[in-house]
Amino acid sequence: MAEHHASVEVNAPTHQVYTLFSHLNDFPKYMRFVKEVTYYDEQRSHWVAQIAGRHEWDAINEGWVADSQVGWRSTNGLENQGKVTFQAIGPNRTLVDVFLYYNPPYGKLGAIAEALAINTQFDHDLQEDLNNFARMVEQTPAGATEPMASHYLFNEQSALGSGTATDQQKTSMSQDPLMSEGALGKRDETLQQQNQAMQQAQQSEQQRQRQARERQQQSQQAMRSDLEQQAQLDQQARAEQQKMQRQQAELASHESMDQDTLNARAIIGGRGPASTNRPLGDMDARTARFPGNEQDEMAARRVPANPNQKEQPQDTLNPSVHQSEDESPWTRSIESEEEEGH
Repeated sequence: MAEHHASVEVNAPTHQVYTLFSHLNDFPKYMRFVKEVTYYDEQRSHWVAQIAGRHEWDAINEGWVADSQVGWRSTNGLENQGKVTFQAIGPNRTLVDVFLYYNPPYGKLGAIAEALAINTQFDHDLQEDLNNFARMVEQTPAGATEPMASHYLFNEQSALGSGTATDQQKTSMSQDPLMSEGALGKRDETLQQQNQAMQQAQQSEQQRQRQARERQQQSQQAMRSDLEQQAQLDQQARAEQQKMQRQQAELASHESMDQDTLNARAIIGGRGPASTNRPLGDMDARTARFPGNEQDEMAARRVPANPNQKEQPQDTLNPSVHQSEDESPWTRSIESEEEEGH
């Protein structure tokens, strides 16, 4: 037997994927190489498919495991068998693998054609139909297990969409309550509402993203403005600090110059610069402090009783001849102490 394999990952929980695939008679609604799947009963079905030409067979279900695997085997017509497995690869993600085995028709000629090119085309068609199944599931509302709830039905590539489904398939579907004119009208209305809701949701999301971008831009602009303002304040603060430092340096320089000037004047002038009206009659530091300073200090300070009387010269060699009225109290006190001591 020739062997073919195809796989696809579906964005849906495993139970939903398994249940939707188990509607075998809905294959022509979204697949293209399956032209008919009609039921005899719950276990037996009739198939028409485009596999190296148009072929028919009857099949019986086998190897079905809930939420894990479906399988079949032909009982007449094109000899084939196959299985489809479903494996969860995430909370809402399922890996679907299809394995198909069949004996090429036309004996050796068919085997040669299968080996040369037909198998490549069949692999391509099988993969495309499995991709269509994934699209059908992903465009079905979450949790729905009826293919008629999907938006992706009767597409241009499907057997029904392209008009290549068998008359028996069309008759079988016409007997399906979900395929009645009223049911199809209700389905179209529901899909239209869902499409509008989807468009509104997309528009709302786009608006939300646009507003988020605008807020981000405004925030960035406000941040740049704050940084520029802070930079200006920092620059002003630095300028004020530099100005204050210059003023302090200039003030310190003036104070240093004034102190140097005072020090220089103190050194050059002795007791200091000339001054008027000093307590003891000093008129100029360069002159004698008072007249007669070479005499006895206390006597020189005595003021004559009569301002018009002239001072009599005193004999500095013999203090004992001093008259008592010319002596100062301080001198008389010292003399008295000396006499008592003798």
